[in-house]
Amino acid sequence: MKTLFTQTLRPALLLFLVLSAVTGLVYPFAVTGVAQLLFPRQANGSLIMRDGQPVGSALIGQSFTDPGHFWGRPSATAPQPYNAAASTGSNLGPLNPALVDAVKARIAALQAADPGNAAPVPVDLVTASGSGLDPDISLAAAAYQAPRVARVRGLPLAQVEALIERHAARPRLGVLGEPRVNVLALNLALDADAR
Repeated sequence: MKTLFTQTLRPALLLFLVLSAVTGLVYPFAVTGVAQLLFPRQANGSLIMRDGQPVGSALIGQSFTDPGHFWGRPSATAPQPYNAAASTGSNLGPLNPALVDAVKARIAALQAADPGNAAPVPVDLVTASGSGLDPDISLAAAAYQAPRVARVRGLPLAQVEALIERHAARPRLGVLGEPRVNVLALNLALDADAR
């Protein structure tokens, strides 16, 4: 006569150990190995390097508030902007007074940094993304900021616009995604031109 252990618990324990080994060791090591082999840059965080040192990731935005740099999308993460450990949107609806006030404050900050700019403010400069970590802005948002950046840095506007164009990412296969520019990469290129 079989005991409860040999009939029920032993197979369950054995299955638990086998599945733990497969899903906890074999699969993660296999996926990591394939990723390192085929996509090493992405597997290591899509780091952006400057002088051999990592300065950020192409996947996570950074806060820029200096008028001589391009500003990214606002971040709703806490306790500081672009906190990758707390990725979240604000969850404020379009009729929420807190969102309306935040958008008005962001528009006022953009206009204070560039009072002569009468162009409409692109929506991605005043609204946070769903993750709060968006590293990119639209080409319209970059073009809106180009006159301010050129004026503050004492550069010809055409030079700044050419820099935006060089760093623009186009939709994949011509249809997937929106044209955009990575704010960190653009600001690093801007700083490199100033050296």
